[in-house]
Amino acid sequence: MRAHRPKIGVSAGFFHADFTRPIFTGKTLQYVEQSLAHWIMSSGALPVMIPSPDGETARGDVTVAHYAAWLDGLVLAGGSDVWPGSYGHEPLRPEWSGDRVRDAYEIALLGAFVDAGKPVLGICRGLQLVNVAWGGTLLQDIDTEQPGALVHRDALRYDANQHEVILEPGSRLASWLGRERGIVNSVHHQAIRDLGGGLEVQARAATDGIIEAIRGTGPTFVAAVQWHPEFRREGDGTLDDAPLLEAFLDATTPT
Repeated sequence: MRAHRPKIGVSAGFFHADFTRPIFTGKTLQYVEQSLAHWIMSSGALPVMIPSPDGETARGDVTVAHYAAWLDGLVLAGGSDVWPGSYGHEPLRPEWSGDRVRDAYEIALLGAFVDAGKPVLGICRGLQLVNVAWGGTLLQDIDTEQPGALVHRDALRYDANQHEVILEPGSRLASWLGRERGIVNSVHHQAIRDLGGGLEVQARAATDGIIEAIRGTGPTFVAAVQWHPEFRREGDGTLDDAPLLEAFLDATTPT
């Protein structure tokens, strides 16, 4: 166990106000998914969900910069689609309109942690958000915009859906994981189209070349994967992502 317990911020997911919901009727809920919190805890770190300071009930003067100053690192969690307007596109279908409120919150959060020199790890949507924040674009739906691609999301199989990835030879991710190929879970229907500036590819899907991992080339630790390391189960045949978590936590400094 490490000498100190890093305090790791986790970006919130949103259930926006819904007057048809039987509980918390008409109220906005912010949440963290259990297995992500437990994955962070597996190395002795302390996950802390960062609630958005904005919204119709906002009060006080707390900002995301206060969290970036207090916490040791940030995990951008998976979840809803990215709003196409966040990268200058129009939704191809209404169901791909994403969550523009969460986008604005996470882009501000990402910027605050990078400005503070604190490490950032993106997971699934988190990878897509990092790419958009760095000026990249997304495929709104892989099946529609890249016909013949692998099945990257199977609603019935969910995280039991798997495929092979090839890690870039000599990349940091390959050095952390100690290999250049592996199997990962796959639960996403959106993906990187154009890579943002200041980012480099760390892994691609073996069959169709979809980008599966990236890192920032700047001085602050920024890494992201398209799969969900927190969903991995012993014996399921997927990559052991513990070294990725360790590399991220090693980049933190006690506060």
